[in-house]
Amino acid sequence: MSKLTVALLFGGRSGEHEVSRKSASAVADALSSRFTVFPIGIAKDGQWYGPIQLSEIKSFSPEQYRENKVTMLPFPSSGGNIYSLPRLEPLINADVFFPVLHGTFGEDGTLQGLLELAEVPYVGAGVLASAVGMDKVMMKKAFAEANLPQVLYLSFLRVEIEKKMSNVIREIETKLGYPCFVKPANLGSSVGISKAVDSTSLEDALRQACKYDRKLIIEKGVNAREIEVSVMGNDEPQASIPGEIVPCNDFYDYNAKYLDDRSELYIPAKIDENQIKTIQELAIAAYKAVDCSGLSRIDFFITKDTGEVLINEINTLPGFTNISMFPKLWEHSGLAINELVTQIVNLALERAEEKKKIIWSYDV
Repeated sequence: MSKLTVALLFGGRSGEHEVSRKSASAVADALSSRFTVFPIGIAKDGQWYGPIQLSEIKSFSPEQYRENKVTMLPFPSSGGNIYSLPRLEPLINADVFFPVLHGTFGEDGTLQGLLELAEVPYVGAGVLASAVGMDKVMMKKAFAEANLPQVLYLSFLRVEIEKKMSNVIREIETKLGYPCFVKPANLGSSVGISKAVDSTSLEDALRQACKYDRKLIIEKGVNAREIEVSVMGNDEPQASIPGEIVPCNDFYDYNAKYLDDRSELYIPAKIDENQIKTIQELAIAAYKAVDCSGLSRIDFFITKDTGEVLINEINTLPGFTNISMFPKLWEHSGLAINELVTQIVNLALERAEEKKKIIWSYDV
């Protein structure tokens, strides 16, 4: 039997472009023994290039591939074809698309919409779950509707901050207090996140986060342990064993995640059986609350004073770098990365078959 062809999408128009390249390199290596991999690098301006050599995914630069511009067409009859530009000559037919894109224009439902229009199988959450999971404010509203415990938060638009900074600061101080964390609503990998401990640092944090999004979320700081769990599946998801992160910095920021190797990881997390069960059940509930599919990593807090479990966020396209928790948690749960990515591809194919049961027209 011939190998299935996987179109691997990475890079993208996001502050997480560099992280995506690292994740994609690991995924490509894991896929290559069982699938034909066609890597497509998406430049920071949005242009697609391919195929990218597997050895050059981490260092991908458009300058190396000026003659290799590619695209796909947003209608079903294109059948998963990848076309060269500008002549639109078909290069390869992909059986499944594997986005390894973090952040905007890849994890937020936009790319998923393109793949839906083309009616091709693809890895990960659909348009709705991707969009809700990406927007931290909408995500928290979905969690609240599902009665999931979470930290107190407020949200503001950039225009409110620009016009009424003093009012915004006053409301945050009154309702949340210090410390608090300021985040762009639609980014991951801790890009643009700052911890505020007074009005001066809060104003700086708000201005910094506004560079990355038009909507911000501000969360009450809690003295807590950081626990993560991986979830995989479609309609019947399963949760991995939980792991714990002890950041080398004041909190688990971008530097602590990707540039500094002093953060400590404990897999399994040093928590009791009741806490493990609670976290796994909440993780699956959160997964279903946003109608996720394929895979995700879900982050929790356990408060140090009361032991309360609070959900932090869901990541619908988690990282696959050598320090990323999603593959590490499944590895410690008994699933090596080669088998892990194979199962993820199979889930994408399973979900595509399920969609074929839907009737798209109504004849009276």
